Amino acid sequence: MKKHLYSIQSFVIAGLLLFTGACTDLDESVYSDLKKENFFNDKTEVLQAALRPFTHMQAWLAPTGANGYYYHSALSADQVAWAQKGKHGYDGGDHFRQHYHTWTSNEGRMRGAWELMWTGVGYVNGAIEDISALENPQDIGMSQEEINSILAELYVLRAFHYMKIMDLWGNVPIVTENAQSTPINPETKPRAEVFAFIQSELEQYVPQLPKYSEELIGRTTQTAGYAILAELYLNAEEWSGTAMWDECIAACDMIIEGQAGGLNGAPQLADDLLATFSNTNQTASESLYQIAYSRKGGFTFNWGGFYMGYGNMSRALDVGYSGWNAFSVIPSAFDAYAENDLRKEQWFLFGPQYEYGTEIPILGTEEYNEEPLIYVNSIRRESEGDLSSDGSMAEGEENSGARFDKYKSGTSDDENYWENHYIIYRLTEIYFNKAEAIMRKNGGVANQEAVDLINATKERAFDEADWPSVMYTTATLTMDELLAERGREFIFEGKRRTDLIRFGEFTTGSWWDKQPDGDPNKKLYPIPSNQIANNPNLKQNPGY
Repeated sequence: MKKHLYSIQSFVIAGLLLFTGACTDLDESVYSDLKKENFFNDKTEVLQAALRPFTHMQAWLAPTGANGYYYHSALSADQVAWAQKGKHGYDGGDHFRQHYHTWTSNEGRMRGAWELMWTGVGYVNGAIEDISALENPQDIGMSQEEINSILAELYVLRAFHYMKIMDLWGNVPIVTENAQSTPINPETKPRAEVFAFIQSELEQYVPQLPKYSEELIGRTTQTAGYAILAELYLNAEEWSGTAMWDECIAACDMIIEGQAGGLNGAPQLADDLLATFSNTNQTASESLYQIAYSRKGGFTFNWGGFYMGYGNMSRALDVGYSGWNAFSVIPSAFDAYAENDLRKEQWFLFGPQYEYGTEIPILGTEEYNEEPLIYVNSIRRESEGDLSSDGSMAEGEENSGARFDKYKSGTSDDENYWENHYIIYRLTEIYFNKAEAIMRKNGGVANQEAVDLINATKERAFDEADWPSVMYTTATLTMDELLAERGREFIFEGKRRTDLIRFGEFTTGSWWDKQPDGDPNKKLYPIPSNQIANNPNLKQNPGY
């Protein structure tokens, strides 16, 4: 049976092979015959094609699945771990190898990330090809300017895919079309060349993006584009060998000063710690780029798998979802928060757990079966009285570690229950990026502008009475403290691995039971071995 999709050359990389979904039996009935020539009949269908790669992005970027970019960025860093808890969570040692940096080129979850992310590139390439081929857009009620704007979104989205692929694997092919003329086994390009390609695409197309506005929530607009550029420039020294601090500052200023648009002029920092992650964050004042989820629309941001405990914990939040009891906060990461830091209270589940709105204890189901469930800041066999060490990845229990409570779904009877969008970039990150670029230009020393930027975001994490004693000065905002504050502010947001690498702490630092591995090659993941077997032109990264 032959099956036609709107883009018949959707690009799935499994050895960078093209697929069309065809088989040899052409005598069977055709039940779907949706060719691209019959598809682009109006603006809605053009947008459906353009937004397909964006909706696919949630599969690898957001914390919704068991592999992808988020899994690798979070579990290889110093804030969360998927420890074995009793008989659960060993999973063939996958999460141990992430935590201890002992992964190999045969990791199944890494293969999954590679395939998901390159599939996204294929979707973008297919959409660019198909939409670029529309010769008379006026025939479907569109202007050429509208087509060009949509294409600019796709070019920027492809650059974003490549930036995240480059972040994980460094040296990769550059493939910009799905046409049959494309080499079936493209060659690996050096990371610096991949960086230059991304930079060129972003610098050309970001200024062509529409400015951020309420009707474009969930689209790739200028605030998204300049946030991507800011991240690219901030990591330029690591990724390309050449620092680009001035360029980073300029990209940040495009957002901060409102030139890239915003819901009400320039984006604004949230007044509190919860608004940006609430179930009404669709119009969050500091959101710059987001995946527009909706439970009502059948496309829910389900973070529960990674971050929720077993079934009983649903009663603590009065929700209808539960999780795998997977990610725990690493004890040293939880200890990084001062006791008077409101983020410690508002972004974590810790201590005794009770049924929502009551004093009825939530009971455990495993090591603490029928006993009150009390989350503790350790990952060790406390039920057996083993308090002799800080524990290890193999010694967790169902109550081990503080837990995630950053995104708030609301209770099951809330009108906006579980309507949260996933925030990719927010204004706070732009403040941090600009402050860091200023400090790095200044030999790692903060000036008053850098201090003011970080204090503006930190102040909401402390009561007014506590603020004078914890606010930064040019003497206390060191580079080490900036990294620590980035960790406290962006925990659970999938950014920590990249930060640690940029600050030189990824392979030399230690946290909880993780000792420095000292291997600079671990800053890149290996190209999956099955991809090299399929494509002999791929070159393995050093050290693997």
